[in-house]
Amino acid sequence: MKYKLLALDMDGTVLNSQKKISPRTAAAINDLIKRGIYVVVSTGRNLAELTEYREIFKLMNYGIVISGGLLFDFFRNEPIKVHAVDEKKIFRLIDFGLEENAMIHLHTVYESIAREEDIQNMAAFGMGIYQNMFDKICVRCEDCKEFVLAHPGEVIKVNLYHRDKNSRDRNLARIKNLNLSISFAEAFNLEMSPADITKASGLVELCDFLKIDIAETVAIGDAYNDAEILQTAGVGVAMGNASDEIKKLADFVTLDNDNDGVAAAIEKFFNDK
Repeated sequence: MKYKLLALDMDGTVLNSQKKISPRTAAAINDLIKRGIYVVVSTGRNLAELTEYREIFKLMNYGIVISGGLLFDFFRNEPIKVHAVDEKKIFRLIDFGLEENAMIHLHTVYESIAREEDIQNMAAFGMGIYQNMFDKICVRCEDCKEFVLAHPGEVIKVNLYHRDKNSRDRNLARIKNLNLSISFAEAFNLEMSPADITKASGLVELCDFLKIDIAETVAIGDAYNDAEILQTAGVGVAMGNASDEIKKLADFVTLDNDNDGVAAAIEKFFNDK
């Protein structure tokens, strides 16, 4: 099989444990693009959270971002497809977050929004490694509901970062009744998108847009929010640092993210020889 598209998760996959992209992995990705293969990010991050990596991936044309809620054309700097969360459901999610004293994080096409008091206390939510990034890129809001009301139809995903597992599990039980896509990638977070919107649905939409057969795709990931795309792509590759549950869903397990697992997978599945 000659694969035409590679979909890459960011955290725990392309990014090593220090949230950096190694020279070997960056070179492997960009060399693949130069060979005419579509390489796209498939990430829960929003555009603002990808800013520091855009120079490395300046050859990358498309992205499946915000957990499939946004298909984006980086060259044109414009959305291809946007899936927003119903506002009544957003208000419920905000209430659940406030009840559990969780950090509420809103994603729109171009912005990352949170309260200042939460941004300055990210370690309490198990998110300390993202402190510098949030300090730089987040739009501050005092009242998340007021922001939603002032930006109707713009919120694509709601993240709730909890202080412990019990708090997260209580909200998971509440949210299950709202008919939303629920995923998570960090220790105590929950990520809510519109029903049936996932990285996998984003891959299907992008393949349709590019006229590529889904069988001609490879997806690489490491976390729970990668489960569906690993099963949907022609080949699903789990990182060596993925959980055993995710590895069981994959067709192949590569090296971990601190040992250039992405580059190793590219060498295996996109070798012209």
